[in-house]
Amino acid sequence: MRLSSLLAVLASAFAWTAAAQDDYRSITLKTHSIEQPYLDSDMQSRWFDFGGDTIIRTDSYIRLTSDRPSQNGWLFSRVPLTATNWEVEVEFKIHGKNQLYGDGFAMWITKQRGQIGPVFGHADKFEGLGIFIDTYKNNRPGVVFPYVMAMFGDGQASYDKNNDGKETELAGCSARGLRHSTIPTKMRLTYFQDKTLKLELQYKTVGDWTVCFEVDNPPAIPNIAYLGFSAETGELSDHHDIISVSSKNLYTSPANGPGSKGSPKNSYRGSKSNSSNSDQSGGSWTWFFTKIILFILVAGGGYVGFTIYRSRTKSHRF
Repeated sequence: MRLSSLLAVLASAFAWTAAAQDDYRSITLKTHSIEQPYLDSDMQSRWFDFGGDTIIRTDSYIRLTSDRPSQNGWLFSRVPLTATNWEVEVEFKIHGKNQLYGDGFAMWITKQRGQIGPVFGHADKFEGLGIFIDTYKNNRPGVVFPYVMAMFGDGQASYDKNNDGKETELAGCSARGLRHSTIPTKMRLTYFQDKTLKLELQYKTVGDWTVCFEVDNPPAIPNIAYLGFSAETGELSDHHDIISVSSKNLYTSPANGPGSKGSPKNSYRGSKSNSSNSDQSGGSWTWFFTKIILFILVAGGGYVGFTIYRSRTKSHRF
């Protein structure tokens, strides 16, 4: 093995280590996560409230609406989502027996919470972010439904249901096959303040995430905003179920410096949380690559020493 090859491997190892340090770490937010059995012993959720026509089956789902006409249901966090950078992953299911179905399901990061209204079961003229999974097409020529879209509300703008929110849409995508998918359907929303907002969907193949949209420099989410979900049926109906919600606070590696933007000190603004399950994979990878570098250095030193010894031995023979 040539010394130049050793140096190339060493440089690659350093590059891998730097990349690992640049990755974002995460802390699970228990205050904004929910999974089976959903309810405590007193039949309440510690971190979420629910209302309207919502039904909770502790071994299966949180059903925001049943497959019946004229239903509205909601589920909202009790405390605001105050993380600067965050990720929310939701497993859900939209299904029913009818060939005609509606209306849809929404995820919210808004100042308002638990207010029933005409926008997929939630109040109109909201302030914050709404992600809509619209299963019934009213008036969007050339668009395939179900359709997934984002809308930022300023407290004044109204969602135009008759035109499926076309005028106030921030970004969106068609998701044919999302309803009645044969695999667990999921969405993952990632937000970096003043940088990006990205929505990914899983509904085709397990582990295959499709980017629905990614928006640079998105509007700012209110400092006090609650995580919530709602659904609505009209003359047409569907089951709209939430299976689980997993929320994480994202922050940069401590290696970037204690004062760096997005560090744990700066990326979660003062909310009291019991979320302490830190993702330690970044540290493990860093130590792994450190051992590789040490091994290469030792091997390289041995190789250089052996080369010098062999050259001297040959010189003594002559």
